[in-house]
Amino acid sequence: MITALTGPDVDAPTAALSLNLLWIVVGAALVIFMQAGFAMVETGFCRAKHAVHVVSTNFMIFGLGFVGFFFTGYAFMFGGFSYPGYFGFDTPVGSPLVSIGNWVFLWDGPFALKGLGGPGTTASIAAFFLYMVAFMDTTATIPTGAMAERWKWSSFVTWGLFCGAVYYPLFGAWTWGGGWLNQLGNNVGLGFGYVDFAGSGVVHAVGGVAGLAGALILGPRLGKFDKDGKPRALLGHNIPMAMFGTLILLFGWFGFNAASTFAATDVQFATVALNTALAAAFGSVAALAWITRRGSKPDPSMMVNGMLAGLVAITAPCAFVQPWAAAVIGVIAGVVVIEAVWFIERRLKIDDPVGAIAVHGVCGLLGVLCVGIFSDGSYGAGWNLTASSITDGKGVTGILYDFDLGIRQLGAQSVGALTICTVIFGIAYTFFSLQNRFTAGGIRPTLEDEQTGLDMAEMGVPAYDDSAVADEFVTM
Repeated sequence: MITALTGPDVDAPTAALSLNLLWIVVGAALVIFMQAGFAMVETGFCRAKHAVHVVSTNFMIFGLGFVGFFFTGYAFMFGGFSYPGYFGFDTPVGSPLVSIGNWVFLWDGPFALKGLGGPGTTASIAAFFLYMVAFMDTTATIPTGAMAERWKWSSFVTWGLFCGAVYYPLFGAWTWGGGWLNQLGNNVGLGFGYVDFAGSGVVHAVGGVAGLAGALILGPRLGKFDKDGKPRALLGHNIPMAMFGTLILLFGWFGFNAASTFAATDVQFATVALNTALAAAFGSVAALAWITRRGSKPDPSMMVNGMLAGLVAITAPCAFVQPWAAAVIGVIAGVVVIEAVWFIERRLKIDDPVGAIAVHGVCGLLGVLCVGIFSDGSYGAGWNLTASSITDGKGVTGILYDFDLGIRQLGAQSVGALTICTVIFGIAYTFFSLQNRFTAGGIRPTLEDEQTGLDMAEMGVPAYDDSAVADEFVTM
């Protein structure tokens, strides 16, 4: 039985509000559980001598990012946000902090969640904050894979705080927070403005370009490339762990995407859930087929990345496309991610131990563009508060269904993607560059520490006690 915020005698609108609040909190819990999946995937794909260091970065990014988002990130990102009629967040609690006319670049909201108003408003913002802080942690954790095995712990800690407090909220304010990209439709007629249902761009591509920036500053791991620049395989120590972690991510992704309706009363969540599963399935199968064709044997790491690529690519368009399109997007992503992994490693000579740049960066951008291609116009009327006169009263529409409206929507998506690749990447690259310059010894551990393993050097404890295993074997 649903109990209202004001007592057991509940009318229908209050019951719906309570149900929607519960939906958001459950979705937040699922997304937070994804952190376990990321930890297992990244740790499994890395070598045993760095396992504690890698899993610790995935563990602590939750707390570090959370703290930064609590104090400033949420206020910057959502000071002008409201979602009337669904879960009690009916009016914004902040105002523009940096704006030029109708173009808002940063918000002035409730720093440290202070001064939220009455109990109903507080409850709605509490649920919304919890959901959104989980998304932020996904962005923050992506570079821990791309920069794994050669990232100094103290520098990682600074990144976690910076990502939650400033880096992630910037692009978030421009998009989900109602800023200038969000309003490209109303301001310059580009469809519905930038549309990203659950974060292919806002979450994944933003994290992917940060991972790219960090990997460029750090350089490759010791021994990754031979004297001729040919990449060597530095095999992960526990592939079953990585594959099991991927299944955890698949499970959590239903909270990531389906709960982004912000309402259990919005039955579109069922379509979103199906599209999410379809893209994951077709992405893994396409990757299996492609890697078998190109390499003659199935590669478990590419199966994993194929599934994740499908999930990342469908995250932006999942509410706006038909199931057949979700399957096609999964297939495209499953192939693109393999080619992107090889291109990044073999041509660009960038070392990414887990393929995070390809999965989240490249396929995140793919998902952003798919909104402007495959969206069928049946859902999302008035999205981003776009005037119906601009969109002919239709839902979010891609070029396959209405070329005129679709090309304008694809234009808005392209502006968002270009912003990620230039401005957001530039901010991440500047951050890591300054860190590297002004941190004693830079942001990379010493040669000796990398050779012996970061577990003992930086964490003071090994992942596996081999001597204990040997003693147990002898005793038996």
